[in-house]
Amino acid sequence: MAIPKSEFIWFNGEFVPWDEAKVHVLSHVLHYGSSVFEGIRVYQTPKGPAILGLEPHVKRLFQSCKIINMPISYSQEEIRQAIIDTVARNKHQACYIRPLVFRGYEVLGVDPRNCPVEFIIATWQWGAYLGADAIEKGVDVAVSSWRRMAPDTHPAMAKAGGNYINSQMVVMEAKRHGYVEGIVLDVQGYVSEGSGENIFVVLEDKIYTPPLGNSILAGITRKYAITLAEEKGYKVIEQLIPREMLYIADEIFFTGTAAEITPVKSVDGVSIGSGSRGPITEGIQSDFFSLITGESEDRYGWLTLVG
Repeated sequence: MAIPKSEFIWFNGEFVPWDEAKVHVLSHVLHYGSSVFEGIRVYQTPKGPAILGLEPHVKRLFQSCKIINMPISYSQEEIRQAIIDTVARNKHQACYIRPLVFRGYEVLGVDPRNCPVEFIIATWQWGAYLGADAIEKGVDVAVSSWRRMAPDTHPAMAKAGGNYINSQMVVMEAKRHGYVEGIVLDVQGYVSEGSGENIFVVLEDKIYTPPLGNSILAGITRKYAITLAEEKGYKVIEQLIPREMLYIADEIFFTGTAAEITPVKSVDGVSIGSGSRGPITEGIQSDFFSLITGESEDRYGWLTLVG
């Protein structure tokens, strides 16, 4: 499905009409993947549109730029305000936000430092990432033949464009074989994450999730899920997860800005638990959606009102 156009894109500090936001074909980013980005959601609430996790997303964007040595000429506060302004300018009540920092056009060579750093913020309406029924019914997934990057190869903690070649291979393989998503193992064979989601495994009323050392992205929604699970009294354990633990799990769920909190109903054709959304996943989902849509109190300060 094509991206539904909005009216404006914030481009290097100015609002540009959607169809006029363009880059040169010899921009460094097109040839070498020199970009970092974020995915942020806006939810409609009784108080108006609200951005989920604005501050931690902007903070991670700046951290990603620092990791790959890409200087930004704006402050975090300026970018937070630019994101709010872009949502407001496009009159969204609910939408997806894509801030993107990238190396533009000047010289062409692997060393990016002589290329200008460009910054855009785009917003558009977007539905359920893994399908309309995924939140309730769950998704069928498979363990990918592709592995996550080994330490000291790619910076897994940076949400860098070049890293997502790996994710593309994972999700294309999964869909080619009839699955919705793939689960990736790390270089040692332990569970890492999905192509664009963190993963949680429920076994005997304990919740397990891979640590940062398993080449995962430090997900914002991952942190929120851990907070809500602990609030409900569950023990969340960050540890190495062997592949076979997936098959005996009582429940499995993905987390991510796009995926939100999505249950997994099967892995490699093996039914997980009852083969449908489990009670622990459903409880965390319920608390998450209640909070982000304004039905319950924003007790952690996760939402930023646009108006």
